[in-house]
Amino acid sequence: MSQSPIELKGSNFTLSVLHLYSEEPKLIKKALQEKMKQAPGFLTNAPVVINVSALPPTANLVAIQNIIQTTGLKIVGISGCTDPQLREQVTHANLPLLNEGKGQKIVETAQAPVETASEPESTVSPSEPQFKKTRIIDTPVRSGQRIYAPNSDLIVTSNISAGAELLADGNIHIYGMMRGRALAGASGDTESQIYCTHLQAELVSIAGEYWLSEQIPTDFIGKATRLSLVDNKLHIENLI
Repeated sequence: MSQSPIELKGSNFTLSVLHLYSEEPKLIKKALQEKMKQAPGFLTNAPVVINVSALPPTANLVAIQNIIQTTGLKIVGISGCTDPQLREQVTHANLPLLNEGKGQKIVETAQAPVETASEPESTVSPSEPQFKKTRIIDTPVRSGQRIYAPNSDLIVTSNISAGAELLADGNIHIYGMMRGRALAGASGDTESQIYCTHLQAELVSIAGEYWLSEQIPTDFIGKATRLSLVDNKLHIENLI
């Protein structure tokens, strides 16, 4: 018997969830453009899920979808859609309806929270994940690469180039030059931390709280540092 040319497997992906608090396309576009200016490498051409739980049933999802796509974001699904009228619009737009994991987020702002999304509604929700063995990367992480450690810590013993991204549900340890992006506690663990021997990051984030490069206190640039959350705000201190 010949082997099938395809194989269907389950998997987990980290997606950004854009919560909409206005149905006005122009206001949405302006807010998105401002966010993308703050973190262009993080949001440009990013796949996103649109959460419409705060929108009224009369919202024009087609107009909203079109305006979001003009910013370069790639809409892969709709979440928070319980109203029959809105669900009908989603169906006509040929977009899948998704469920979100509770309490899970990567980056959160006042205008547009960004969270991790779970599997589509048609899938069976997995049981609570158990923490796995620490993932260790011994080679340099190049620009454009994305390393994810689901349900575990991540240790990188080499340099991280600008444009590279480290993502872990637990802690992140970097024993090299850090010029890319590091997002610890991606599943919402506020006790996660980031340890770095040479900090020059484009972005650092723990459980949704984040700093861009210009927000990192200059006294810590190029130093060995430890980042954590104190009173739900990013805190940084010297390791040495």
